[in-house]
Amino acid sequence: MKKTAALLMLSSLAFAPTAFSAAPAGTLSVHILNQQTGVPSSDVTVTLEKQQQSGWAQLASGKTDQDGRIKSLYPQDKDMEPGVYKVTFKTGDYFQGQKANTFFPEIPVLFTVTRTNEKLHIPLLLSQFGYSTYKGS
Repeated sequence: MKKTAALLMLSSLAFAPTAFSAAPAGTLSVHILNQQTGVPSSDVTVTLEKQQQSGWAQLASGKTDQDGRIKSLYPQDKDMEPGVYKVTFKTGDYFQGQKANTFFPEIPVLFTVTRTNEKLHIPLLLSQFGYSTYKGS
């Protein structure tokens, strides 16, 4: 009986998250859909920053793929700790490449992480003169 209990305890620890593990791939993903065309917005630069006492510290930057996604924006070599973060979509460059005007040259989205390595998705529904976003899954 004692062996069975010990084995059960050890096996449960194998699947428990550790406080020292790095952020898993896909901890923070983004997606952009152009509402006017119904097509994903590819090649859009997206930056990630974390709020510090002295301002914002940049953590990562990337470009959306052909499906308008960055599947793993958060660096995998460190934990995504609780705090306030900002994802900035560089939409002015995107619309300039489409030979279109836009009212929003950048779209900053601030959000709060409440748990270490919490899996988050930030979708952006985009048009030249408006946008919407929400906490996705």
